[in-house]
Amino acid sequence: MAKILIIDDERFIRASLREILEYEKYEVIEAQDGAEGLQKIKDEEVDLVLCDVKMPILDGMDVLDQVKQLDRSPQFIMISAHGTIETAVEATKKGAFDFISKPPDLNRLLLTVRNALDKKQLVTETKVLKKKLSKKFDMVGESPALQAVKDTIEKVGPTDARVLITGQNGTGKELVGHWIHQKSKRQDQPYVAVNCAAIPSELIESELFGHEKGSFTSAHKQRTGKFEQAHGGTLFLDEIGDMSLPAQSKVLRALQENLITRVGSDKDIKVDVRVLAATNKDLKKEIEAGRFREDLYHRLSVILIHVPPLRERKEDIPLLLDKFLEDIAQENGSVKKKVSKEAIERLKELPWTGNIRELRNVVERLVILGEQTISLEDVKKYADY
Repeated sequence: MAKILIIDDERFIRASLREILEYEKYEVIEAQDGAEGLQKIKDEEVDLVLCDVKMPILDGMDVLDQVKQLDRSPQFIMISAHGTIETAVEATKKGAFDFISKPPDLNRLLLTVRNALDKKQLVTETKVLKKKLSKKFDMVGESPALQAVKDTIEKVGPTDARVLITGQNGTGKELVGHWIHQKSKRQDQPYVAVNCAAIPSELIESELFGHEKGSFTSAHKQRTGKFEQAHGGTLFLDEIGDMSLPAQSKVLRALQENLITRVGSDKDIKVDVRVLAATNKDLKKEIEAGRFREDLYHRLSVILIHVPPLRERKEDIPLLLDKFLEDIAQENGSVKKKVSKEAIERLKELPWTGNIRELRNVVERLVILGEQTISLEDVKKYADY
């Protein structure tokens, strides 16, 4: 049941609103001035506030300002008998969901209340999903090698600089791309990832730039490309070293001019995209071999971030083990398994050519096949090379 706080210095108004809202099965609490209302917001889990604008001690606009500084997010509907367009606009700019004049129309009031509560639920669900997403993409480890990567992300994230992320397969290059986006001004805009190695060379241009209906045999309808989908946000080009030379030239144009052209069209489309690229190849050697454009390399590598292989950050293995054990237990609805000290030491000695991805697979294998406390014998049996 949603909890609604009515802040109004007129007792008759509070009583009328309470009667209406309680009839609709909402839980209602009251405050007779702004200061009392602000304290109740601090003390209780309030979903929605109906707040008068003109009140003694602390007026409604001041309450709204102060609540926005708190780690609470109730929706606000401002109410006033002296409402003007200017007041309504000011309230909306400060974060109020809506503005209603006194005496309120019953139908409009209830509709606004329902819509505000729906928005509150969506905001809450979004925060939960973002927490889950952040946990999924968490960069686990405290080694100097990983800390250097994290420090660079903190510096480059808030900028619009292009970043080239290098490292072996399985090291977590996609995590770096995700966190750069999360630290950027574009974090609330789309984050679109493309694996260039997984797309056939004849389709990569259509995938990135889109195509018009009839532009080739299987183009049965118009398609929006990844650059357009990422407009305003971030485009992560994974395995950029596997992209064909014709596609590279078009990506270069998009970076230089912020313009793309769909396959089968002659119309330019303006895009605002921050491009992050990743590769497990040595692009300088690819340039020497004529397989990668040097001008594109320089466009992409404003900032270079190298993600170290797991063998260079073995002190992070215990932390990664703990995370993977917890994740697997949650996924399977089972009790989290433990690992003996001897087993951990043995795991730290392994070469981990497949890096973190390999470690995650080995932990899952040990959870399935090993004992409740994973032993050295389990590691030798199921994980050793």
